Amino acid sequence: MFDSLPEAVEIYRDRMWRREGELRIENAFEAQRFVEEVGFCQALTDARRAGPSLYQAVCGRRDAHMPRNVQKDPEASLTWGIKDDLVRRGRVYYAKLAGTRATFIAPSLVPHFHTLRGVPRKRESESLSDEARAILKVLRREWEMATKDLRLESKVTDRARFTRALDELQRTMKVVPGDVLYSPTFTYIWTLAEGRFRDKLKVKIKREDALREVARAFLHGAGLTLRGELARVAGLSRPDAGLGNRALIAEGFAVRMATGVYRLASFEIPAED
Repeated sequence: MFDSLPEAVEIYRDRMWRREGELRIENAFEAQRFVEEVGFCQALTDARRAGPSLYQAVCGRRDAHMPRNVQKDPEASLTWGIKDDLVRRGRVYYAKLAGTRATFIAPSLVPHFHTLRGVPRKRESESLSDEARAILKVLRREWEMATKDLRLESKVTDRARFTRALDELQRTMKVVPGDVLYSPTFTYIWTLAEGRFRDKLKVKIKREDALREVARAFLHGAGLTLRGELARVAGLSRPDAGLGNRALIAEGFAVRMATGVYRLASFEIPAED
């Protein structure tokens, strides 16, 4: 049961995740509204990955595939430009939160993701690598810095170690890109997450509440979740994803259809012929 999604669910997702031509995104203002509607989404994933995606919403279709040469593809180029505009505007949170996938988070869910991923300052020495703490020390002194300058100033000169440390700081919601420049060379300008989202990062949320609200945001847009889907999309462990979904059942927001399969209570799936 539910090895694949019923077509009615795909159609529901097409509407909620803007995978329809008439709903496609064309500018940063529409993209910001999209992130706020879905709660969180990936930036540049395509049909091969589950979950809401800015790229698919720009394409306006569910079967969108990211080409190898993004510079020559108008949809990929537009998505990239909109992503850069969102980074500069700083109205929604942007960082690599799960693996190498860049994620947008609506301001309303920033406290919840921070509860699940953040590292308190008093625990940085035991939770963060030496390289990550060296980069963080520089940014706390300088506030923002381009990639090359930050690598030199932090003395984490090995590119691979520097990249891993930056990814670590993004996963723990310490550092975000604040701008992106293309001239004279391509570079991100890195800054402290608290500089842009200080008020949101100060909000205290119970872990169980954070899991429930992340699960709610995904199920509201997905209509129905398959086994392990929420965990993959939100970067949660399967037990944590299960806790979030079961909390939604307890309040009547979700219905359990099978092991690990949950349906939005207000969304009735018609029987297929």
